[in-house]
Amino acid sequence: MKKIDIFPHIFPKEYYEKMVQISPSRDALRRWLMLPVLHDLPARLRMMAEFGDDYQQVLTLSLPTIEFLAPPDRSAALARLGNDGMAEICAKYPERFPGWVASLPMNNVPAALEELTRVMEAAGARGIQLFTNVEGKALDSPEFAPIFERMHDYDMPIWLHPTRRPNFADYATEKSSQYELWSVFGWPYETSIAMGRMVFSGFFDRWPNLKVITHHLGAMVPFLESRVGYAFDELGTREGSAEHYKQIVADMKKKGRRPLDYFRMFYGDTAIEGSRAGTRCGIEFFGCDHVLFGTDCPFDPEGGPLFIRKIIETLDTLEITEDERRKIYNTNARRLLRLP
Repeated sequence: MKKIDIFPHIFPKEYYEKMVQISPSRDALRRWLMLPVLHDLPARLRMMAEFGDDYQQVLTLSLPTIEFLAPPDRSAALARLGNDGMAEICAKYPERFPGWVASLPMNNVPAALEELTRVMEAAGARGIQLFTNVEGKALDSPEFAPIFERMHDYDMPIWLHPTRRPNFADYATEKSSQYELWSVFGWPYETSIAMGRMVFSGFFDRWPNLKVITHHLGAMVPFLESRVGYAFDELGTREGSAEHYKQIVADMKKKGRRPLDYFRMFYGDTAIEGSRAGTRCGIEFFGCDHVLFGTDCPFDPEGGPLFIRKIIETLDTLEITEDERRKIYNTNARRLLRLP
């Protein structure tokens, strides 16, 4: 069965060299530099061969974010370098890479809109990747609305990737996060918070065709389904809540929806390291029509193949129908990304 991996990461060669040159923090690149599959295309192709001709990848840039690497007056050029690099790889190896996902200079919204037009209308991108915050600024900030408006009009998906760095402390009395909690627990929290902000800011009422693919299968939301459901049904009733919160829920009810129903409008990828219970939980929450095969390649202890192997093993043995399995592996991706 053909498998379209919709959430692997890569650094095209020229982008990688530029990134190493300009990065404000060598520590931010330390792990990245130790993963040849991330920046060495021949190494990636050799790794992918393990999974046969039916395994394909839709390419996305890896962290660090464009806005971390470059100030507003330089970020557009860096984004273009990365986007063009992925487009070139896909043009050269279409049998392995049927599409790519654009990155934008989110610290320069006018430039981001210009690049968005270019990649979607001329360069062949299958969507865009956004991170859960823009250097600490929420995605539902009004300045970013034109980007979501444009993606709604294109009717193409947004890949939502978490980001949080060690300097985001877990406690107000500390200066940094300890024990790498900022990544292991902080990233799922980031994704869940971004999802909640989109829901309660009215994204799906304003832009009903908006399609957002959440990394790591919806993060905390599927596991906390009942808590998300019942707690947000009571939004605005707790001490310190803003008065208008009640009206948000009331307006949702007039449309025949609970807040939980809006969380189900997101899509999720299977990049949760092959967890059987977690994969089942995500599929039950979103439904097979809203789950896509994704692996987070190459961020695993083997530098690429381990999570692919484990996720495929889980999906191949999960108690779902062959039609549902096919949707997750390739049909949903073809439909959302308009792949041939």
